[in-house]
Amino acid sequence: MVDDTIVPAERFGPDFLQDPHSTYSRLRREAPVQRVVLPAGLQAWVVTRYEDVRAALANPGLRKDFRRYPDLFARNTMRNQPGFVHPALVAHMLNMDPPDHVRLRKLVTKAFTLRRIEAMRPRIEEITTDLLDAMAGEERVDLVEAFAFPLPITVICEMIGMPAEDLDGFRSWCNTLISGGEPDEVQHAADATKAYLLELIAKKREEPVEDLFGALVHAREDGDQLTETELVSMVFLLLVAGHETTVSLIASGVLSLLRNPEQFAELRADRSLLPGAIEEFLRYEGPLNMATFRYTNEPTEIGGVEIPADEFVMLALTSANRDEEQFPEPDTLDLRRDTTGHMAFGHGIHYCLGAPLARMEAEIAFNHLLDRFDHIELAATTEGLRWREGVVIRSLEALPVRIG
Repeated sequence: MVDDTIVPAERFGPDFLQDPHSTYSRLRREAPVQRVVLPAGLQAWVVTRYEDVRAALANPGLRKDFRRYPDLFARNTMRNQPGFVHPALVAHMLNMDPPDHVRLRKLVTKAFTLRRIEAMRPRIEEITTDLLDAMAGEERVDLVEAFAFPLPITVICEMIGMPAEDLDGFRSWCNTLISGGEPDEVQHAADATKAYLLELIAKKREEPVEDLFGALVHAREDGDQLTETELVSMVFLLLVAGHETTVSLIASGVLSLLRNPEQFAELRADRSLLPGAIEEFLRYEGPLNMATFRYTNEPTEIGGVEIPADEFVMLALTSANRDEEQFPEPDTLDLRRDTTGHMAFGHGIHYCLGAPLARMEAEIAFNHLLDRFDHIELAATTEGLRWREGVVIRSLEALPVRIG
């Protein structure tokens, strides 16, 4: 249970999820390492300054071990959150320290190669064209539902080898697991996801194929291979991380351009700006609000503050990427900015393995979107837009636009 007797905890309400930037700006000035209670009731320490976040991401003293999560959640939350601790879905490299992390990353890297990613380029171009064809002729669309979501989920499902007809069920389970809900709902979604992936593993073993899932099933490194539980967890991670970050990158990037028409016009006039623009989208309104869970195994000092043992530490990537000490005028979108060092995909040994895929998908998506439509404008007030619940992924629920 939350104990306010150590350091008074600031409580983040639902408004924080809709506008974390104003809260982070204040905390960077006044309390850059602050004990908080997050909207779902979890107690944690939030780190907001760039220098502290970067150092903490590479600090081996901040631990990631899924086997400790059940106890830590029981200690640090007002109510248990089983979606975060289901053992069949969290035994992946993002929730492990060395040497387990090194072992799993080697095995996964053998399957999730840059060559495999680049080989998907023609298919990504084709999927993008088909989605834009379906949008053509529509005066108003939800860009999330019509484009930003179906593009990366189709890509990663095809890479994994998930049948297209299973997509709707998987999407529903993922939404529950990421955004949370009643414990029974979260447990059901976790159980259903586990059962589905176990069935898919059995099929891959019986009929070896050349997709990413098949490569993971048969990956070997010095006689080692992924266990069944590790396979379930790794594929779940790849499916979720492989589309959620890109959904957010595309939708948030378009919204950032619509809110900054002069920058939008520059990009239309000079498409060579696109690679840098994607990096600025990642910095300005990145897909990860906070890095995934870390905890202290012993009293640990961050930014001059000693955090007790057995406490969660949340590293605010969104805040670090808008730190005035690192990026001048950070609240301004500047497609020509030097974004070197932004941490939208993390830093250190847990740096996102799928970053090259997300960048390639975004490059294709924006190029084709701007080629197809001469006119794109927001079809709602910015105040009416809503961001999904959940402190890790920062993603729009919908983005209504008029196109032509």
